Amino acid sequence: MELPMVWRQWLARHDRIADALPAVPLVVIAAAATAAGKDGWQEPRWHEVVWTALSCMPLAFRSRWPLGVALFTLAGDLTLMAVASHIAPTPAASLIALYTLAALGSRRTAWAVGLAAAVAITGVFAATHAESVVAGASLLRLDFAIAATALGRAVRSRRENLAAARARVERAERMQEVEARRRVTEERVRIARDLHDVVAHHITLVNAQAGVAHHLMRANPDHAYEALAHIKENSRAALDELRATVGLLRQPDDGPGSRAPIPRLADLDSLVGGFEASGLSVSVTHTGGPSPLAPATDLTAYRIIQEALTNTHKHASVSRASVVLKYGVHSLRVTVTDDGRPGAPKGAGGGHGLIGMHERATAIGGTVTAGPRPEGGFQVVAELPLSLSSATA
Repeated sequence: MELPMVWRQWLARHDRIADALPAVPLVVIAAAATAAGKDGWQEPRWHEVVWTALSCMPLAFRSRWPLGVALFTLAGDLTLMAVASHIAPTPAASLIALYTLAALGSRRTAWAVGLAAAVAITGVFAATHAESVVAGASLLRLDFAIAATALGRAVRSRRENLAAARARVERAERMQEVEARRRVTEERVRIARDLHDVVAHHITLVNAQAGVAHHLMRANPDHAYEALAHIKENSRAALDELRATVGLLRQPDDGPGSRAPIPRLADLDSLVGGFEASGLSVSVTHTGGPSPLAPATDLTAYRIIQEALTNTHKHASVSRASVVLKYGVHSLRVTVTDDGRPGAPKGAGGGHGLIGMHERATAIGGTVTAGPRPEGGFQVVAELPLSLSSATA
């Protein structure tokens, strides 16, 4: 880290020191001004140096009480100008206080105090030096006070503009994310409606024609055969429209692997073999009597196991994992654990893997819980229904 950045961070943590820093060069300049004479350098007039230091002390609190500090330093500088008229001191402490007031306070207060200070400084200087108010030296001090106030207001405006720009950028990013999520949700709803309409329409026709074929199978085989032909045509049309609708979800760069047969738990051995080839030892245990699974449950269980083992292999840095499939009367419990050390970081990277598991399980009426185990390692437990209810389907 660069030294200027470290210095700025340190000053940001020590407000009083940062506020008082400008007083140091002012006191040094005051000492040098009182020590410089026509005949060369001499001993500084310490009472004037002390008075300058006293007038600068309130600067340590200028960011906390800018108005009070501006008035106090102005009074001190005017007094110093009156008692030390022979050195024509510049009210530097007041200028710093006026700048701070303009940068931190309201515009009306800053300009009211700034103009009043400019008039007071000019009047006191002209009175103590027997000069005209419109003389060059007097107007110079008037310009100093107005310039300090204008500079403070300019800095204040710049900070406000930068803050407003940052707020606009953050708001635009948030709105962009919200809009993206809204469009994704709308697209999902639209596709779901399309799928529902297509499948419901054709399945309704197939169901009606199947009833006709069943009724006419013995009495009128010719009409029954015709009804079966209609069933074949409607089922093929339903598949074609379903394929076209779901094809909208495919990516343009999907490879041949994306059109492979849907994986099932029967393919678990090949999945485990792939992980073992990469160095992760996986044991698979079946408990309970195997029951027929709904295709959606079969696919969901496979995908959850695949995602959990992938997260274990990529993020947990362990060597062993276990998969337990427990078949119940109405549900299938899938448990995936690894042998990580207690307190070792585990999980699904940025959390997208766990979110995907939850979405898959929730879609078929199941649940997923995941988290570290007290004895060490990470565990994913999924409860999935063996068959889908009509409401879930």
